[in-house]
Amino acid sequence: MAEAGASILRDGVLLLGFGLAFVLLFRRLGLGATLGWLVAGAVVGPHVLGLAGNANEMIGVAELGITLLLFIVGLELSPSRLWQLKNEIFALGLAQVVLCGLALFGLVYLASSFTLGAALAIGLPLALSSTAQVLPMLQSAGRLRSPFGERAFAILLFQDLSLIPLLTIVASLSRNPADGGGPPGWQMALMTVAAIAGLILAGRFLVRPLFRLISTLGEREMFVVAALTVVVAAAALMQALGLSTALGAFVAGVMLADTPFRHELEADVEPFRSILLGLFFLSVGMLLDLGVIAANPLFVIGMAIGLIAVKTLVIGGLGLVCRMRWREALALGLLLSQGGEFGFVLFTRAQQGLLIDPAAASLFAAIVTLSMATTPFLMMATRRIRQEPKSAETREGPRGEGANALVVGYGRFGQTVAQMLLAAGIPVTLIDTDTELIDVAREFGANVYFGDGTRLDLLRQAGAAEAELILFCLDGEQPDAELLRAVREAFPGAAIMVRAFDRRMLVALRDAPVDYVVREVMESAVQMARAALERLGDSEQDIDRAESFYRANDRERLDMQKEHGDIRAGRERTITEQHTWAEAGSEL
Repeated sequence: MAEAGASILRDGVLLLGFGLAFVLLFRRLGLGATLGWLVAGAVVGPHVLGLAGNANEMIGVAELGITLLLFIVGLELSPSRLWQLKNEIFALGLAQVVLCGLALFGLVYLASSFTLGAALAIGLPLALSSTAQVLPMLQSAGRLRSPFGERAFAILLFQDLSLIPLLTIVASLSRNPADGGGPPGWQMALMTVAAIAGLILAGRFLVRPLFRLISTLGEREMFVVAALTVVVAAAALMQALGLSTALGAFVAGVMLADTPFRHELEADVEPFRSILLGLFFLSVGMLLDLGVIAANPLFVIGMAIGLIAVKTLVIGGLGLVCRMRWREALALGLLLSQGGEFGFVLFTRAQQGLLIDPAAASLFAAIVTLSMATTPFLMMATRRIRQEPKSAETREGPRGEGANALVVGYGRFGQTVAQMLLAAGIPVTLIDTDTELIDVAREFGANVYFGDGTRLDLLRQAGAAEAELILFCLDGEQPDAELLRAVREAFPGAAIMVRAFDRRMLVALRDAPVDYVVREVMESAVQMARAALERLGDSEQDIDRAESFYRANDRERLDMQKEHGDIRAGRERTITEQHTWAEAGSEL
């Protein structure tokens, strides 16, 4: 037992250590983390150094990363987002999967000796691109929320959804006798509908109240436990019924997509998803039979080139049909030209169904891996071709969505700020931790998300990387200067504005990298004082002079407090006695 434990620890250290090293290296080279994990797995696997243990055992656990990825995809699919992208998802996405799948099926069938069923089980998965590779590339380039990025996202989203019917197609082609004793298709369809309906009802009457209860307790760890429990339970239910675990995770995400807890769940699940998905790619790399690849190098290279060429032509052509400029259509085709991570899942299922042998699965896994490796190089090599001329850029007009603002804190202060921004046509994302306030706000039509807006990971999930404004409208003496420095470093493109609770907070934030800070009650107090002076019969001129005198005096006192870092500095500037304009004239 002790030896087995030591072996697991040794394998864990080796796998994570090699994975970390190669991911950092490939990130540094601009090639993406996915390729780093795959190469690390190949190096530590049995065909190179032979340092790690059984990849088949590890891949079973690591497939949970795919499940969590589908859960996060489901969280992104809120009804409003789905409605906005409905044409791109269900027209452009469907056309891409069908046309690329059929074209690649034909390529595989003509270039090999596979049967029709085997060629179909290989060609259709090759139509899928790498969500794990493309989305980070779009995000790092700042194009995820652009019209181009939304088209790419829509295609990837439909590809992720198409995993479920593709798994069904591969299962129906199976030659494995063990797969032949299942229920008939109509019964599977009814079971699928019943399971989805059950998950939706469970989400509405059990899961949502559970998350609302946890949010009132303020225990963040319980959010993580509850989120993982929901995902695993949904996947286990589907597995018990003989259905796709990915479908269960996806439905679990969709049923929580329109709740205030969406961003909190994304932030909590993302680290587990990233690690497990990395281990999945690592185990796939370990399973690559490099001997088979070395025996067929021309076939691997030729098929990789064919895969990239077919997908670039088909996707680029679809872009032109959608009235994209040819440069953007070319960029879209090249960006999605690689094979995807779900191809590995489908190749494994085809192997289990006796449609292809392990050598063929390794061969086409290598083709997908090679196509992934080419994407960063292709994007860099074609950068000048894909760039629009400057004259065309100037005619492009304003951005599609305009400015983007995150309002953290939706109390009495944040409500006014948010409503003025919305009145000006600015898209706003609202975040707060008060579940009662969130429920009341929803009754008035405001969509407020639950979450701690002082967490960088939650801000990132809420879109801070693309935001132009981050406005902290929180009660109490937060955020502090250290947090604001971290926010500035993480999201340098966003202007940071802060509601200060009082003078002490203004002094504490004297060195913070903020673009604007305001004392919460000052302006309302000034307005009341003006109304009081007006009621006493003072002229408008005298009222303006009194306000100007107060503001100048207060500003000097505040400067002294900031300079000394002491709230007691400038005490002599406090107005404690009646002033006359003759006495104050020299001070004005």
